[in-house]
Amino acid sequence: MVCSGLLWVFVVSTYLGKKGSSMAQKVTQTQPEMSVHEAETVTLDCMFDTSDSNYYLFWYKQPPSREMVLIIRQEANKQENATNNRFSVNFQKADKSFSLRISDAQLEDAAMYLCALMEGTVTGVTEGGLQKPQTSASVQRSGEGGV
Repeated sequence: MVCSGLLWVFVVSTYLGKKGSSMAQKVTQTQPEMSVHEAETVTLDCMFDTSDSNYYLFWYKQPPSREMVLIIRQEANKQENATNNRFSVNFQKADKSFSLRISDAQLEDAAMYLCALMEGTVTGVTEGGLQKPQTSASVQRSGEGGV
């Protein structure tokens, strides 16, 4: 939702897993609301837990038009952090942390952001869960006040 030059970013977590999977898995965000000016950098944190050694982590963006857009994907076995233009991740496998960094924040970044964990292979994804938004952030143009 864009209001008076503010960009609201909501973070949601989701888990996509194999049908019938009995392994424990969890994806959460606990950040408070943030406010960021255009051109600044914002970091959205995601913590995860899985007992599977073969997994993928994702950040999705869902703008007001409601279509889901994959921003970035990280494979558990890749040492190098994934990047995609202004978006990059800080993947800490041992700490089970997967943060999204948005550089040079723009008003068009207004969206709900979803952190997702998928175990196994793409063909194994058949069900998942979703949590309500827990974190929000705003971006405003320089010189503008808050809402």
